[in-house]
Amino acid sequence: MPETSDPSPEAPGTPPRRIGMDLSPLRDSRDFRLLFASGMITMFGTFLTMVALPLQMMELTGSQLAVGLISAAEFVPMVVCGLWGGAIADALDRRKIILLTEIALCAAALLLTVNALLPEPQVWVLYVAGALSAGLAGLQRPSLEALMPRVVRHDQLGAAAALTGFRWNLGAIVGPGLSGLIAAVFGVAFAYGLDVVTFLVSLILLWLVRVPPQSEDAPPASMKALAEGVRYAVRRPDLMGTYLVDIAAMVFAFSTALYPFLAKELGAPQAVGLFFSASAVGSLIASVTSGWTNRVHRQGLGVIVAALVWGVAVAAAAVMPTVWGIFACLALAGAADMISGIFRSTIWNQTIPDELRGRLAGIELLSYTSGPMLGNARAGLMGHLGGTRFSLGVGGLLCVGAVAAMAVLLPKFRDYDARTDEHALRERARRASLAGT
Repeated sequence: MPETSDPSPEAPGTPPRRIGMDLSPLRDSRDFRLLFASGMITMFGTFLTMVALPLQMMELTGSQLAVGLISAAEFVPMVVCGLWGGAIADALDRRKIILLTEIALCAAALLLTVNALLPEPQVWVLYVAGALSAGLAGLQRPSLEALMPRVVRHDQLGAAAALTGFRWNLGAIVGPGLSGLIAAVFGVAFAYGLDVVTFLVSLILLWLVRVPPQSEDAPPASMKALAEGVRYAVRRPDLMGTYLVDIAAMVFAFSTALYPFLAKELGAPQAVGLFFSASAVGSLIASVTSGWTNRVHRQGLGVIVAALVWGVAVAAAAVMPTVWGIFACLALAGAADMISGIFRSTIWNQTIPDELRGRLAGIELLSYTSGPMLGNARAGLMGHLGGTRFSLGVGGLLCVGAVAAMAVLLPKFRDYDARTDEHALRERARRASLAGT
């Protein structure tokens, strides 16, 4: 089956949708529908384990340190396997990689289930299964990302990114609360077991996806191949801009570690959950009103503007005197982050050659997972030195300054235009050629 082709422009007289979410990828691509449904089901299962794992660790040890070490155990496998997953995504059949890692993820959930049913569950199993799941997810994610341009039309890649973001944000709002209720009422073993079921259903949907494998002359997975992907990214300032702006925005303005302290200072400790959900609420609103993003061709400038709004919104939250004022600012920040993500994903999927898409997806994974972790470390340090609102406000302003500086220093990223960019035109022509064969 050939890659999805690009049709002629919209028929005359058809009013373009500028506000509502563009559902055309779901309507036009069977394989995207399967991947979307699989992701929705797997995401719910992931939230089940995400909630049940620290809950069980707390029950077994009563130690905050033991719970915190779960994230430490997951970090290195996620980063290392994410980069290596990009290399194997370009060397091997991406569909097979996704299926095999999904089976292994199911086995990890089954291990947690069996352990939870033991008379004396073992703590070390929680760390091993957590690290294993993080590593497997890192291996799988680049293949999933690299598969997107092969199942969605070139002109629908932005809409597909918005739909994927909508799926995640809806899950981030509903998933944790529902998962916590299930784990609390039925127990962690039931939650893990339900995660196993979601993986099995997801596997059936993934098995039905039909895409052609990569070229037979693809380079084998190796450090040399990985280095080739890094060199390609470095040679393209427009790509480097997407990574650097996002990392700067997250390092300077990501501050979820401050939310419990902010709620306490307001005398409203119950508001901490509201603060954590604010970003997802804003992102969800941005995704369901993202139809207008299909009319934007200068996505580099769009990323810059969205990152500036993110920084301003976080800085504004620092001076808000009420819970709802802070919530509104954090929701605006989440909406800006969602728009930035749509534009960054569009640049990546419209311009990166298929033979390098997996390796670049690994680099993308590293960029958007390391930033928030470093951002919380920065927020905690500045909060310790100057207080919660100082950390929040100065972090937002530093974000604005850093993004503005990159806009000046990276003119090719700032001036990127999908209608004239050589890489976008080359990829569009390649896909049109494949569609005509």
